[in-house]
Amino acid sequence: GDRIAEPTDDFAAPVHAGTSGVVQGIEERPVIPPSGLPASCLIIAPDGADEAAETLPLLAVDGLTMEALAERAHACGIVGLGGAAFPTHAKLTAPGAEPLASLIINGAECEAWITADEMLMRTRAERVIEGTALTARALQPAETVIAVEDDKTEALAALTEARDAANAAIEIVAVPARYPVGGEKQLIQVLTGREVPSDDVPPSIGVACLNVATAAAINDAVHEGRPVTRRLVAVTGDAINEPQVLEARIGTPVAALIAEAGGYTDGVQRLVAGGPMMGTAIRDDAVPITRATHGLLAGSRELFPPPEPALPCIRCSACSDACPVSLLPQQLYWYARADDLEQAQEHQLFDCIECGICAEVCPSHIPLVEYFRYAKDAVEAREAEREQADRARQRYEARRERLAREEAEKRARREAKKAAVKGQGGKDERKQAVQDALARARQRKHGDGQQNTGNDGGDEG
Repeated sequence: GDRIAEPTDDFAAPVHAGTSGVVQGIEERPVIPPSGLPASCLIIAPDGADEAAETLPLLAVDGLTMEALAERAHACGIVGLGGAAFPTHAKLTAPGAEPLASLIINGAECEAWITADEMLMRTRAERVIEGTALTARALQPAETVIAVEDDKTEALAALTEARDAANAAIEIVAVPARYPVGGEKQLIQVLTGREVPSDDVPPSIGVACLNVATAAAINDAVHEGRPVTRRLVAVTGDAINEPQVLEARIGTPVAALIAEAGGYTDGVQRLVAGGPMMGTAIRDDAVPITRATHGLLAGSRELFPPPEPALPCIRCSACSDACPVSLLPQQLYWYARADDLEQAQEHQLFDCIECGICAEVCPSHIPLVEYFRYAKDAVEAREAEREQADRARQRYEARRERLAREEAEKRARREAKKAAVKGQGGKDERKQAVQDALARARQRKHGDGQQNTGNDGGDEG
């Protein structure tokens, strides 16, 4: 529960210790994100006591404001627990249409095998309902909806019972269990009939959307003052001996969760974080889980068959017909393959949700999503280089201005000193001139006195 890492910008959240112990150091270690590159990790040696730190003071529910809720969400490290991990405080305070039309709580966990949110709704529905009610109290939307897939009957029943018990003004809606209805923009379109514009966010059309696990975390933060230190993770797949949903501490190695679920079967072929469509391959199960890890899927060769050799694109348009975002995957593929990043962005590269449908229906077996991920990484790397170059240029220009300013100040000081010396020298010259004049005057007077004395003597003689 101790806050052990601070965010570096407004689009990040602090990190809290998952158990008690000692931070041994900060090391570069492999992590789950798509790049698979090492990242800075805090290494905690648990002391075995699992002693919790003092929690934050409880928030007053009456008069709860958006600002107060956002501040508490930030302090407790709450992010999108559906997998995106976008900081919740930034979502709550995002500028948009006013008044807010809809608050949507997303319980549509549409990927196969992943059941962490379903288990949360079935077993802890009251926390989801209360967190939703708190968020609605702060945001004051015209309507509040919890969306759940229609095949999750136990979750729907548990949420309905908890809502009725709390007498909350929340509508629980069953949506078709059709992939990828759980995507934020897709769910908003299904429920409201409105489309979030490209390169924009839901608040721009008067909608706020949070995950059910995020809503439960808001309940914990407000009513218990407890930060996010653990989450539910579905450990599943046909290569897991005892598939189950576990409550795990953030930072727990994946291998420990696999072991808790009975370990791998002999036929394990692949391990991914997430589901079979949008999951990210894990090459080393020593990596830790993060707040974004809602599922671990270990599959056999049957679940994850080896990819077939990619053939040339035949322009059949099957990928475009299937794309839920109405993109042109074949065009994006050509641009990504040619490193034409400008054109890829022109064709809304970043609107791609990486659902994998295009690659699934491609008769040429082209790994389209891999190309899109590569292009996104390349664009972000290029932007990072530009920002670094801009910062370097700004530092250079600032240094040049500083040196010019210092030189001007030195020159001004020299001129002032010179003027002072010149002014002082003129005074001395005037003083010397006066003294010389007085001396000459005394000399003339003295000479005249001598001349008068001589004449008088002569007359007398």
